[in-house]
Amino acid sequence: MHTIFKASVTASIMVAALAIAGSATARDGNYTPVGTWKTIDDASGKPKSLIVITENNGVLQGKIDKLFRGPNEDQNPKCDKCTGANKDQPIIGLVILSGLKYDGKEWTGGEITDPANGKTYKSKAELIEGGTKLQVRGYVGVPMFGRSQTWVREE
Repeated sequence: MHTIFKASVTASIMVAALAIAGSATARDGNYTPVGTWKTIDDASGKPKSLIVITENNGVLQGKIDKLFRGPNEDQNPKCDKCTGANKDQPIIGLVILSGLKYDGKEWTGGEITDPANGKTYKSKAELIEGGTKLQVRGYVGVPMFGRSQTWVREE
């Protein structure tokens, strides 16, 4: 009887440990936006850029790592429509996503800059499809008044 009780307690402890480990890793691996993401052009459906997202003290930042440009396009364009410190800076290396913090379901409270028009919007992001895609929303005022893009995780 004593052996059965011990085995039962051991099994219960192992189940609890696995449950705790599972919740602790919810943001590890593919369940974090940290990594490299491919953006897709809304009009053409073709890859537009690679964004590298990093996390520092729980705050996300995303910078343009690569642009997919045609042979007749400027391969190292500058953000001529940006203002402030980003004015005329190379788009490659430009921080376009900043200030996002995890709120239990998604990353909110950030900003995103559109290098095409130089404007900065409030932003939020949510992992979808098991962490293989990132739904990024830029908006003015409230999220209802904005536009979303789906970025695809690069392996």
